[in-house]
Amino acid sequence: MNEQYYIGWDVGGWNCDQNPNSRDAIVILDTKLNLLGLPWRGNLRDTINQADTTQVFIEKLFGLCGLTLKDYAQHQYVMAIDTPLGFSEGFRALINQLEPVSQIHASATNDYLYRHTEKTLFERGLKPLSAIKDMIGSQATKGMHMLAKFAPKLHQTGIWGQGTPLKAFEGYPSACKHAKFIQNLLNQHFKFVKAVEPETTAQSQNTANSDIDEYINEIRSPDQRDALICALLAWSLVHHPEQLLWPSESTPPKEGWIFVPVDGLGV
Repeated sequence: MNEQYYIGWDVGGWNCDQNPNSRDAIVILDTKLNLLGLPWRGNLRDTINQADTTQVFIEKLFGLCGLTLKDYAQHQYVMAIDTPLGFSEGFRALINQLEPVSQIHASATNDYLYRHTEKTLFERGLKPLSAIKDMIGSQATKGMHMLAKFAPKLHQTGIWGQGTPLKAFEGYPSACKHAKFIQNLLNQHFKFVKAVEPETTAQSQNTANSDIDEYINEIRSPDQRDALICALLAWSLVHHPEQLLWPSESTPPKEGWIFVPVDGLGV
């Protein structure tokens, strides 16, 4: 049976093993927003290193969450990733050909620091981070490394994975704080979680009630909550694409795009 799974990845740095505040976190949902297995938190570096194919990588992610994935090729996987998945054209021209931009202005319009997608969000009332200025290059290269190994071909601007069952894109949980659409999905998700009985847990993976209670408590931690919101964004991309802000034709494809809920933006 062909299923779709929605994976949220909040990205930690390459060496986040001992970081108490920021590590990789993974949450997997099904089409009905049911939690599959339990969220995982740690460092994905070894998992990425040990996987030779997209299939092995996805199977390992499911394994980390306590799940056994069967018939990989029969399903589809949509992953939202909380880290920049590209650098600006100005920055790439600078480091590759030493070609400077003509003028450097205020921070929010600096062509080295921000991509077209981030400038668009600035105009809509958000303050996205810069992979360079805000020192999240470790997370950005980790996310981009995963794309290069397992979903290298651009499906369309902002979405990678052409030719694979995996479609991956960049999400931004911070933009969802004031988005009623995502908050409603969160409420719906937690209603499903609280209603789960051990004998009816998805994928025949029995999850004890104590584990569900632990999940509800632990999901309040920033990493796991952001991973959950990313999983909800992945679900939204498929089921309610009209609720997300999509790239315009002027968006440079290689820069990527941050998908955020429209109702979380200013005018």
